Order: sequence, then structure tokens, then C-alpha cells
Amino acid sequence: MTQQAERPGAPGAFGTTAEPLLRDLVGGILRRTRMRQHRTLSQVAVEARVSTAYLSEVERGRKEASSEVLAAVCGALGMTLADLIEQAWAELALASARADDERRVRVLSSRARRGRAGFATPERRPGPGGARNGLLLAA
Repeated sequence: MTQQAERPGAPGAFGTTAEPLLRDLVGGILRRTRMRQHRTLSQVAVEARVSTAYLSEVERGRKEASSEVLAAVCGALGMTLADLIEQAWAELALASARADDERRVRVLSSRARRGRAGFATPERRPGPGGARNGLLLAA
């Protein structure tokens, strides 16, 4: 048995679902964002005012960070906590669809849901040919 499978909630662990853990999703998003910015772990940790070791643990899904720590790390990476949650939601939706062996995913962004819930959504100007800019993904 691998070390990952022995972790509570890890895929293949006894009594768990195939859904990934939120801490794994969040850690992966933070790490990918940092890497895209060509920044080191210590650069982001200093700006977020957390230890490098702790940020490393968060990125690897070993620690569940508080919302305060996540907000600080997001700020250091130039993103909002809402951006992080939305990305994690989209990844979880895709993972759930794969686990259920569905052939399609209806919604990958919560923008439409935020609009229906009464949240303000930014207006976008139509692109060439009058079509709105957007992204539609289907599996």
C-alpha cells in the first residue's frame, strides 16, 4: 500500500469516496499558480507571512490551512480567496464527473450561479460577431 493510500480520505483508502480532498485541490492550485509565476516557495511564504515549511505542507495537501492563511497566500499570489474557491470547485466538479463516469459536465464556472444568487457579475462586451467571450468545456 502506498503512503498516499494510507492517508485518511486518500483515493483507495477504506471507507472513502473517489472524490479528492479539498486540501489536495487547494494545495495543487496554489502550487500551480506559484509555479506559473516563476516564484519560489520562500518568496511567496515571506510575502504571505507564513513559514516556508508550512506553505510547502499546504501545497502538498498535508495541512489544512485556515481561511486567514489561505487569504494571505492568495494575496501574495495576486488572486482572491474567491478565485481559489472557484478553481477548487471546478476541479472537484470534474473529479466528481469522472468518478461517476459521466460523459459531460454541465457547469464549470460558478459565474452563472453567482448571477442567479444575486451577486453582481461583471458585464462583458460582445466579442467579434456579437458573441460573448467565454469558455465551454465538455468531456
